[in-house]
Amino acid sequence: MEFELPDEHRMIRETVRDFCETEIEPIAQEIEDEHRFPAEIFDQLADLDVMGVPIAEEYGGLGGDTLMYALVAEELGRVSGAIGLSYVAHISLASKPLEYFGTDEQKRRWLRPLAEGEHLGAWALTEPESGSDASSMNTTAERDPSEHSSDDASAVSAAADGDEWVLNGTKQFITNANVAGSILVKAVTDPEAGYDGISTFIVDPDEDDGFEVTTVWDKLGLNASPTCEIRFDDVRLPPDRLLGEVGDGWDQTKHTLDGGRISIAALSTGLAQGAYEHASAYSQEREQFGQPISEFDAIRDTIVDMHRKTERARLLTYRAARTADAGDPVTRESALAKLDASEAAREVAEDAVQVLGGYGYTTDFAPQRFYRDAKLMEIGEGTSEIQHLVIGRELGL
Repeated sequence: MEFELPDEHRMIRETVRDFCETEIEPIAQEIEDEHRFPAEIFDQLADLDVMGVPIAEEYGGLGGDTLMYALVAEELGRVSGAIGLSYVAHISLASKPLEYFGTDEQKRRWLRPLAEGEHLGAWALTEPESGSDASSMNTTAERDPSEHSSDDASAVSAAADGDEWVLNGTKQFITNANVAGSILVKAVTDPEAGYDGISTFIVDPDEDDGFEVTTVWDKLGLNASPTCEIRFDDVRLPPDRLLGEVGDGWDQTKHTLDGGRISIAALSTGLAQGAYEHASAYSQEREQFGQPISEFDAIRDTIVDMHRKTERARLLTYRAARTADAGDPVTRESALAKLDASEAAREVAEDAVQVLGGYGYTTDFAPQRFYRDAKLMEIGEGTSEIQHLVIGRELGL
């Protein structure tokens, strides 16, 4: 086991940390209050060459590993959960599946612009009627009905052989959908095949007629990261928009979510670290009864517990990232990291608000933002309850 980061990883972390403290932290509350997506920040991240950290250099990325990517996500979360959320959705949900499952042509056309930061990506799985049961979906992709009758048994193979697909349905809670240059959409291609009847398609929001953003949600937190409802109304897609093979969509989803859990764990660790740092600094500056409040047992013990939870989350997250980089099965490790780090983020942020007292409840201080942002970490990419289910299955329970 190695606990020291390689030099290259430390350099990336320090570069991103400096950028975050200089460019993001001063506007973090402002963009949240304004519900404004900070496109200029992502342009600057592209200039830093970190919009494709774990993507191969061949396709415009940095060629880094999962751990390096997790470090970047952690640093972003340390100052802005919203920017961190849009970033990890862009990487783990929208970019990595293209690298894993796309053809060379698809990688050149769709992955390279993402990795180079030309535009952001999005991933559309959840629907209004589905939450934790993500496989229960009504969005459909059918072969062009003008070419074949609806009961033609060769529907799926005909589409794969050259017919257009026609996409219809609604997706809910989709990060980056209104600012994305491409969206990976899960749809049912064979209603009789269950999990094997789900496929993935690449949608171009700017060019594909019938695509519409119907809602941009106001949320408890993370309002500088857009969360949308989107609709597909007879969106016609050529055959080369199918990602992988027909029916591969659910296996792709499970693989993607393993990486997504590491992303949320890293982002959660960053949120916890940011909340801890604010509380620790405040406790050493704020005086009551003639001494800094950090010298009172109750406050000191709280700060120590915040540090302990953050370090534990970090270790689990880095272990999951290292497991992924080794090419080993990572479902258990990623679920453990996501479960622990997300709950740690919420607990540490809540403690930070308490340490600051009345000031912690105001928007002049950051802990309230960390507190609101952290709650989503226990919901997105699989709720804490689902993580218990996943871990239990991995343990043979």
